[in-house]
Amino acid sequence: MTDSVTFKDHSKENRIFNSRILKAVIILVILTGILISRIFYLQVVLYDELSTESDENRIHLKPIPPIRGLIYDTNGLLLADNKPSFNLSLTVERIPDLDKTLQDIKQIIPLQDEEIAQFKKRLRNKPRKPFESVPLKFRLTEEEIARISVNEHLMAGVEVEADLIRFYPQGDIYTHTIGYVQNINDQEQKKLDNKKYKGVSIIGKIGVERFYEEQLLGKVGYQEVEVNARGRVLRVLDQQEPIPGTDLTLYLDTELQKISIAALDGQRGAIVAMDPKTGGILAMVSEPSYDPNPFVRGIGFKAYAALLNDPARPLYNRASSGEYPPASTIKPFVAIAGLDTGSVTPSNQVFDPGWYRLPNQKRLYRNWKRGGHGWVNLERAIVVSNDTYFYDLALKLGIDNLHDYLQRFGVGIRTALDVGEQRPGLMPSREWKMGVRNLPWFPGETVITGIGQGFMKATPLQLATATAVLANKGKWIYPRLLKSSTNPIELAPDHPMKDIVVSNPEYWKLVYEAMRKVVHDRSGTAHYRIGRNIPYTMAGKTGTAQVVGIKQNERYDASKLAKIHHDHGLFIGFAPIDDPQIAIAVVVENGGGGSSAAAPVARKVLDAYLIPRLKKQAIEQAKKLERNSNTPSSG
Repeated sequence: MTDSVTFKDHSKENRIFNSRILKAVIILVILTGILISRIFYLQVVLYDELSTESDENRIHLKPIPPIRGLIYDTNGLLLADNKPSFNLSLTVERIPDLDKTLQDIKQIIPLQDEEIAQFKKRLRNKPRKPFESVPLKFRLTEEEIARISVNEHLMAGVEVEADLIRFYPQGDIYTHTIGYVQNINDQEQKKLDNKKYKGVSIIGKIGVERFYEEQLLGKVGYQEVEVNARGRVLRVLDQQEPIPGTDLTLYLDTELQKISIAALDGQRGAIVAMDPKTGGILAMVSEPSYDPNPFVRGIGFKAYAALLNDPARPLYNRASSGEYPPASTIKPFVAIAGLDTGSVTPSNQVFDPGWYRLPNQKRLYRNWKRGGHGWVNLERAIVVSNDTYFYDLALKLGIDNLHDYLQRFGVGIRTALDVGEQRPGLMPSREWKMGVRNLPWFPGETVITGIGQGFMKATPLQLATATAVLANKGKWIYPRLLKSSTNPIELAPDHPMKDIVVSNPEYWKLVYEAMRKVVHDRSGTAHYRIGRNIPYTMAGKTGTAQVVGIKQNERYDASKLAKIHHDHGLFIGFAPIDDPQIAIAVVVENGGGGSSAAAPVARKVLDAYLIPRLKKQAIEQAKKLERNSNTPSSG
């Protein structure tokens, strides 16, 4: 019997194979679907998020600080410049161990502990984006740059960056007026717009630099850069250029400023000279001064302490912040008030025995001349600076009128358009005294206010402004430093002032004539000091402000007093009288009488400004006449 033979079931094998293929395809499809879904999720759904993360790892936005606007004097001389400088900066996100890196840097270049402390303070307090560099050391020398460059590849996040640093070519002659810039401090950082100051580390601290900060700053630009893992810039992808700050041209005349400083000859004091026609400040001096350049990147503690503790107070801006008793310099303004209110007439006379006494009082208010001037009218009272006449006139006017008229001339008010550090001075009133001291106003206080003593205080800037208004016969001009700018800048006064309109225009001429005689007449208080051989006509008024009180039965004796207790010398003036081109106020601290201390200073400044201009005007006038004489007549 033969055995049966079993053949393969190809049909069954095909079914099994097909089943397995189907399962594999299904699994493959599912896996592919998952993969595609994941890719879709990453590439589409999470595109924005992942793209941003990727770019943040690879692409950074670096701020480009704008070039700060330049400042020029009226003749185009540079007063505030930007000089190239190189800083050492760190990007802390690229540094594995910051303290170790700082120690490594310390081994390569000199690095003070104070610089490290300041760096950590900036790092801690200044808002910034990740991977934004922070300056560690400013103004690297060429040797320091070379040392860092050689070792830069060993230190991730460390780089030398180019910068522009503020520089003041004129040194200390304009410090109080132009001011300076310095690193932004913590308090300023909290108030600033971070977008405007992104990448900017300095800000104007005082003077023009501070007042015009917004215009000088400019607008920050940006660079979109690609970096490697160590934070090194590989290439610039895009760039938005910064907009430079506005350039400013001021009325200040550097030659006149230097002559003014030389005229003070080392004495403490202030000078303000103005153009009565424009209000432009031609010279603004406060002495002593200091070099602003060390302040730009941070002055050392010892150097600053020396300035702060100097008894001469070089940090103090005497020109716009110094508040002094104006003394007899206010007599021309009081005279205008007396005439306009009808309190006196030009012919009214007062007998001066050397003192003045209020009715039913024993106290004597003394004239500066011990024996008195006898009978004096208004003109003579100004010429010889008689106190008794103005004691009497002040009492007739009353404190209300005195306050009203002196404020019309700007005393006790901030009127300069762009002088940031101007103090208001003080023109006292009944309301002021009651509010400050809770006491009524007394007649004796009115009497001494009439000669610019007592509570009354004025800055040299205010005195120069009042003198310019007087020179303009009451037409108001606002003091200003800005002459022009590369972009328009609108200036408006904090306290709008009205022109002074008097009932009789002859009053101006009367006061002018009296002030002319102060300088040009032999009896004038300034004549023997400045009035001889003067090639133009000047209107002036001297003033001597007491620093310490003198008892009723004592005489002022400077030899018995410390220098700090000597009288202040003051002088105001304008010239030429028929066409005023300059008005001036001078204060010499503890210099003695105004005729001896301040008037000669004013004469030097006026000579330097006027004589060349008057000669030029004379030559031009002569040429004009010659041309006219050579022109053939018609007919």
